[in-house]
Amino acid sequence: MKLPSSTQTPLIALAALILSGSLGCTAFNAPREPIPIAPPDPPASSPAPRELAMTTLERYVIEPPDVLMINAIKIVPKPPHKIEPFDGLLIRVVNALPGQEIGDAFAVSPEGTVDLGPTYGKVKVVGLRIDEAQDAIRDHLTKVLEEPQVSVSLAFSSGAQQIVGEHLVAPDGRVNLGTYGSVYVTGLTLDQAKEAIEAKLADKLEDPEVVVDVFAYNSKRYFIITQGAGFGDNIVQQPVTGNETVLDALARIGGISQISSTKIWIARPAPNGVGCEQVLPVNYEAVVQGVTATNYQLLPGDRLFIAEDPMTKFDAVISKITRPFERLFGFVALGTSTLNRIERYGLSNFQ
Repeated sequence: MKLPSSTQTPLIALAALILSGSLGCTAFNAPREPIPIAPPDPPASSPAPRELAMTTLERYVIEPPDVLMINAIKIVPKPPHKIEPFDGLLIRVVNALPGQEIGDAFAVSPEGTVDLGPTYGKVKVVGLRIDEAQDAIRDHLTKVLEEPQVSVSLAFSSGAQQIVGEHLVAPDGRVNLGTYGSVYVTGLTLDQAKEAIEAKLADKLEDPEVVVDVFAYNSKRYFIITQGAGFGDNIVQQPVTGNETVLDALARIGGISQISSTKIWIARPAPNGVGCEQVLPVNYEAVVQGVTATNYQLLPGDRLFIAEDPMTKFDAVISKITRPFERLFGFVALGTSTLNRIERYGLSNFQ
């Protein structure tokens, strides 16, 4: 049956419209771009540091709760120092007896004396200043020697607290130096902290000198976040020491879990809130097979995110929904079975 020409024209136009739609040539009513489950692939020229192109971190800045290792290599009390038991005195004597020279460090005994040997005897020096002790030793030696020349200096002080060991940076940003007080070190580099500590010790010590290093890097860390597929996320924090990569972080948690997918990325906050945050996708299969392009270096504040497996999440959701009904049906079935047995056999079978 042949259609009139007036009818053929609309049909041809409709057919052309349907055909063009099927070929995907239409540009109107385009669907909105969906939010991706994982970030897109990184550009080949990404400047982010990675395994074979790592960067050196900025000068370490001390923050709570870092632990500092402080060693004092020179602790001499300011004069006038009064000699105490167990102090060490460096005593040198000119014109001493041949073979019985005096030129060594002598410890002050608990009784407050220094023992110069069998020939010279003991001299009481406790409570004296260094110059007074020098005069006392010279007066004592004149009984044995003719015009002895005596030099006395403080070798070490037992009363000076030794600043050796680990020192925690407290929440108020200070390290406690015991009897010498506390010093604010938050926001300082190690060199600046050394200067601040020595300046504080100089209030009570003569030209103090210390060595400062970081014992525990507690304030600079990154986070490994593993989605739990409906069972709760797992978050692990690790210290940043300047050499960690994605593979190092995965090794520390024993690899990805059975509920995880291989969709992994790094969320890197903008430094000091300036600039844009970075999202760096990780090609897990390539990284474990030795391709280092996305084995990024981890920096302080990074979040290494491991996405959950969708099927495991779906199974967990279904289980959460159906589990209460399964328990309810189980109780109903048990109650029905019990009533049937009572009705059929009586109560005697349950005794």
